[in-house]
Amino acid sequence: MTLEQLIPAPSSSHWVPPVEGLFPLDDETVLHALPGTEGVARWLRDTVGAATGLPFPDGGNDNGIVLRIDPAMADEAYRLVVDGYVIRIEGGSAAGVFWGAQTFRQLLGPDAFRRAPVAPGREWTVPMVVIEDAPRFRWRGMMLDVSRHFMPKDGVLRYLDLLAAHKLNVFHFHLTDDQGWRIEIKRHPKLTEVGSWRPRSKWGHRASELWNETPHGGYYTQDDIREIVAYADARHIAVVPEIDIPGHSQAAIAAYPELGNTDVVDTSSLGVWDTWGVNPNVLAPTEETLRFYEGVFEEVLELFPSTFIHVGGDECPKDQWKQSPTAQARIKELGVGDEDGLQSWFIRHFDKWLSARGRRLIGWDEILEGGLAEGATVSSWRGYGGGIAAAKAGHDVVMCPEQQVYLDHRQHGGADEPAPIGYVRTLEDVYRFEPLPPELTDDERRHVLGTQANVWTEVMEYHARVDYQVFPRLAAFAEVAWSALPDPAERDFADFERRMTAHYMRLDALGVDYRPPGGPLPWQRRPGVLGRPIDGSPPNV
Repeated sequence: MTLEQLIPAPSSSHWVPPVEGLFPLDDETVLHALPGTEGVARWLRDTVGAATGLPFPDGGNDNGIVLRIDPAMADEAYRLVVDGYVIRIEGGSAAGVFWGAQTFRQLLGPDAFRRAPVAPGREWTVPMVVIEDAPRFRWRGMMLDVSRHFMPKDGVLRYLDLLAAHKLNVFHFHLTDDQGWRIEIKRHPKLTEVGSWRPRSKWGHRASELWNETPHGGYYTQDDIREIVAYADARHIAVVPEIDIPGHSQAAIAAYPELGNTDVVDTSSLGVWDTWGVNPNVLAPTEETLRFYEGVFEEVLELFPSTFIHVGGDECPKDQWKQSPTAQARIKELGVGDEDGLQSWFIRHFDKWLSARGRRLIGWDEILEGGLAEGATVSSWRGYGGGIAAAKAGHDVVMCPEQQVYLDHRQHGGADEPAPIGYVRTLEDVYRFEPLPPELTDDERRHVLGTQANVWTEVMEYHARVDYQVFPRLAAFAEVAWSALPDPAERDFADFERRMTAHYMRLDALGVDYRPPGGPLPWQRRPGVLGRPIDGSPPNV
């Protein structure tokens, strides 16, 4: 494995003179973890130690690996030095040291990504190099929707490992939607008893006439959530939970019909939704609904230490509120003007509620409608426009425009793409994605916390389909989020593609069912399953 095959590309790297040498690792190679790096040492032994068969015993500074925090460095920056005497991995924090350890693993070659040695007794070497690196953005995320199709806990832990391997540090966990409630809430047990299962699922796009008649569902117990959060924390990944309000709530209404607009529809007849799209059944804007969700969020805050709590806020049709005497009376009582103002009131309530508890509300860009809550952060998904407006108004933003980084969108225009959704977004398209729009001034750009790729799972029925949609494009996205790249048109995609040759071998070792460069394999296709392809280039909005 050479220095020139790293993903994401580091900002500075060179060989240690005078020759391109190799540092050997063997049973005598020690691992010295200085204060604050003990967790990184555990990770190295658990992963690289397992793959190589090397014990990495505790030891001093000679013939070994030294992990050290250097307070003079930026928080997530790292320095990796292999000089012939010792391997030094230093970072501005334990997170920086961890990212340096990820680079060290890449330098060892693809077999270092396996779970056990494939050639016991082989010689392991690492190039004698100096690498200095730091991330461009502090929010480098992926959102995974586990509501439309449930991903069991082991699959979530696997994805945390995949994010860490790509130096991504935010896992946005989409836990509730119309099609399933996925988190145990002890004071409201019917959310999972009723809301976590649906009798069947639409097979393909919502316009498809096909159905999978197998009941689908599942949820995470609170201990599962604690395990996921602890596992992520050991990999320096923040888990941002999403509890969707006031739209995308039919699973909750199916469990507790009083949460819906009972003066408009018979909410007691609603079940967990079995198809896709924008659902008309939204939460009733009552004090009782607020108290119910305050109880939900109290338990969520106990489980998730994340500063940010995502409340959804997207795709909330106002038809029921327009027809509801209760909602109309509420609009007049609150003096919010109209239904958009009512949604804004709903979001503002939880913005204040979360702020009072030391947390920050983040929501999809529809929370701009009717006026943005004072402390809210915006996930800009409908394009750049919402993020631009929020940043200009002094609000923090995460850029995740669907036209660019929704990984459920198809990867090719060919007929063999499984259940093709949306615009064609190739590996190169994602590599040329630029999170910072030119409309922002330097001061406004400081409000862009970073960027995120989103994975909606309506047509992804199990983990191999998720893998196919996410990879290899997540590798390109990770480099965009981490590395200081040139302007999109000037990026060297040919070089990235060359480095991907090595990265595909890493993904193979990790068991990732990615889309091959030559197109889907026979078992990855879905002939006859309707998608929703959109022709042409996506608009830049």
